[in-house]
Amino acid sequence: MPDLPCEINSNKMKDFFYTYILRSEKDGKNYTGYTKDLNLRFEQHQKGEVDSTKYRRPLKLIYFEACLSQKDALHREKYLKTHYGKMFLKNRLKSYFTWQEEITND
Repeated sequence: MPDLPCEINSNKMKDFFYTYILRSEKDGKNYTGYTKDLNLRFEQHQKGEVDSTKYRRPLKLIYFEACLSQKDALHREKYLKTHYGKMFLKNRLKSYFTWQEEITND
């Protein structure tokens, strides 16, 4: 049987580049990055192996997108770091941020 475009296959997942957002549970700020291996990169962040986030742990993966090319993932990372990109994320993750506010206000 041929592979379907919508079939989730772990080998196919390696063909993507990922743009991701981490949320620091320590300072409540976001970190935006991109990678070829999302699981490995998240593990590196969690272990304190990434200078940008090692003092901001623990971290939670709150969002990611998959791109077919490294160029697209890098472009998306740069966009998400802009004012308009942050507005996009705030709207896209509105229910998550609302839920977070409810928890901290209780």
